Amino acid sequence: MKLYNSASHKKEEFVPHEPGKVTMYTCGPTVYHFAHIGNLRSYLMEDVLEKFLRYDGYDVKRIMNITDVGHLASDADTGEDKMVKGAKRERKSVMEIAKFYTDAFFADCKKLNIKYPDVVQPATGMIDDYIKVITKLLDTGYAYVAGGNVYFDTSKLEKYYVFNDHDEEDLAVGVREGVEEDTNKRNKNDFVLWFTKSKFEDQALKWDSPWGVGYPGWHIECSCISMKYAGEYLDLHCGGIDNAFPHHTNEIAQSEAYLGHPWCKYWMHVHHLNTNDGKMSKSKGEFLTVSLLEEKGYDPLVYRFFCLQSHYRKSLVFSWENLDNAKVAYDKLVARVAALSDDPAPVDQEAAAKYKAAFIEAVGNDLNTSLGVTALYDVLKADVNDATKRSLIGSFDQVLGLSLLEKAAAQREKAAAPVEGAEEIEALIAQRLEAKKAKDWATADAIRDQLKEMGVEIKDSKEGTTWTRV
Repeated sequence: MKLYNSASHKKEEFVPHEPGKVTMYTCGPTVYHFAHIGNLRSYLMEDVLEKFLRYDGYDVKRIMNITDVGHLASDADTGEDKMVKGAKRERKSVMEIAKFYTDAFFADCKKLNIKYPDVVQPATGMIDDYIKVITKLLDTGYAYVAGGNVYFDTSKLEKYYVFNDHDEEDLAVGVREGVEEDTNKRNKNDFVLWFTKSKFEDQALKWDSPWGVGYPGWHIECSCISMKYAGEYLDLHCGGIDNAFPHHTNEIAQSEAYLGHPWCKYWMHVHHLNTNDGKMSKSKGEFLTVSLLEEKGYDPLVYRFFCLQSHYRKSLVFSWENLDNAKVAYDKLVARVAALSDDPAPVDQEAAAKYKAAFIEAVGNDLNTSLGVTALYDVLKADVNDATKRSLIGSFDQVLGLSLLEKAAAQREKAAAPVEGAEEIEALIAQRLEAKKAKDWATADAIRDQLKEMGVEIKDSKEGTTWTRV
């Protein structure tokens, strides 16, 4: 597989540390609120990547953290802890908030066919690991204590900025424009490894540490969770593009300072889902969640299909019109699959192998999911029997996750099921036909109106009259 590596700024052949095995880390949610569909685009594309790697023969171990402490309102380690903010908003404890929104997150993932990770680790369960790593960073001179907090010293690194190039003078004392200055910092981009009560007296979750009672910074959790479950070498780290700096940059700094060697070779970043007004967020406009999509009548898999039609390294613009277009296309695709016959003929293995190879080549080129979807249409148009088509669609859907065979089967079952009141409807349609033959237009129109009141829409064509419930 070829994958664009954010660290090298180029597409590279993916070669894991241990042949045939992949350790994969995906930054999990901060569980203070529902995930919006922009957040979920990242998890959805990471899910496709994991499933493709498995499809391509790799043994994959995917690890995800749950941030239930330490993530402040500003990514620059300022402001209130997001979990405390959520607890105050809902007048609940932080742990109640964490449990509720963790469950809600994975419920949304299930609706989107996002596989549950092999390892899910809440940040609050790793305190001893953080203390161990921070202690070594202090002992080796990569960290310092100031104002009661422990900071990572970015000036000790040969190169701090990994995903974007900056001048060294940017490391001068101070902070990013628009963010309040933390006078404890020696350098502009130093970041907190451990907060003590000297900074936030009202912090809900606090633990004993060698530096005082406090809690971990946001960035340390991912490094420690990754090292616990993947060892000293991580193959692939994923997340939204907004995590590249400072979160992922800080992960690399502290991990490699602690380990003394390169840590993670490949970095995959999913770009934003935008609205016509700009980047989607929880704080402005309509709060777009999976539940809202369902309330408006959309199958969540329509949103998955919508995302697959675009490349993960391109910003995607959401609008209800765009989602409607995706719904029409998805429904037509399901209908085409449902129209395939129950052909008892054997699968054409030679043809299937050819189409599978084309699918792997397409999706394996930097996770080109739109070409993966195109491969589905190529199969439906192919000059092969329907048994082969169904087999290939099921095979590709192991990666794409659109539940096409299941949706098609449900559609066929529904079509075959007897419809309540069908005999009466058919009798009225027959009466209307006789009225039309007799040129009794008033009766024919009256029957049409009667059917309409019954919630039945009829369509006349050369082939006859068809009806549907509306």
